[in-house]
Amino acid sequence: MAGGPHPNFTFPCPTFFILTGIPGLAGAQAWLTLVFGPMYLLALLGNGTLLALVQIDSTLQQPMFLLLATLAATDLGLATSIAPGLLAVLWLGPRPVPYGACLAQMFFVHALTAVESGVLLAMACDRAVAVGRPLHYPLLVTKARVGYTALALALKAVAIVVPFPLLVARFEHFRAKTINHAYCAHMAVVELVVGNTRANNLYGLALSLAVSGIDILGITASYGLIAHAVLRLPTREARAKAFGTCSSHICVLLAFYIPGLFSYLTHRFGRHTVPKPVHILLSNIYLLLPPALNPLIYGVRTKQIRDQFLETFTFRKSQF
Repeated sequence: MAGGPHPNFTFPCPTFFILTGIPGLAGAQAWLTLVFGPMYLLALLGNGTLLALVQIDSTLQQPMFLLLATLAATDLGLATSIAPGLLAVLWLGPRPVPYGACLAQMFFVHALTAVESGVLLAMACDRAVAVGRPLHYPLLVTKARVGYTALALALKAVAIVVPFPLLVARFEHFRAKTINHAYCAHMAVVELVVGNTRANNLYGLALSLAVSGIDILGITASYGLIAHAVLRLPTREARAKAFGTCSSHICVLLAFYIPGLFSYLTHRFGRHTVPKPVHILLSNIYLLLPPALNPLIYGVRTKQIRDQFLETFTFRKSQF
């Protein structure tokens, strides 16, 4: 019986795991493809369009929009690292995943989540300089510095997330080959390990608190500076305009951190009160909702992007 071993058996390091999707939903899982399928399609089309607009329009090749392009590229990677496998499991049922591919997915999901959080912090700092020091903004925030920031965030994510798969790879025996999850989440794999997983648990907790905690503190400090600068402006119109430049970023922050907070709290503190299917659903929504919403938020709320999209669309349409 593939993927259904006796609970008292242990296995040497398996060549593959079996992902079950969302346990307890059985055949009803297939209906969830109607939720996650359109979310992934929206993420592909929205972020792909954003990247294309920034590429073809030289007026959008400014630091603010280059940061937005970095966010869009991260969102594309994050959605693609989870959605194809998730949709396959939901539609076709439990499926095998090679051991190496499982560890790779674990790395990319956690690394890209860390990059996304870092990009949101960089965007908050960008807005703080734009509102607080508008005359010095062109000197302080340059395209080169945005490039260095993106590289630094990528290197930081690799450095702090590489231990996840390495800490799992050191174990030689597992209780089962079946992962009761829709993707290879670090803690879902650790639950199958035979041995002392204290280091895995502590590193996972420390990393999530440190990365999210530092980024959230930085974002809070940036918005404190923004609020201070906005309140010093002389007219209500000036205050409204200054705050309006930050509104899209605030929406994106809420879309990323609120589902993330719910997912984290249910995993750490609600194991015995929140059903496992709810926790797994939340973790998938946390990873797929921001990539689907971010391009919509920026596309609708940012005039330059909206105008360039309409101009490109009408130009293409007029050719036929």
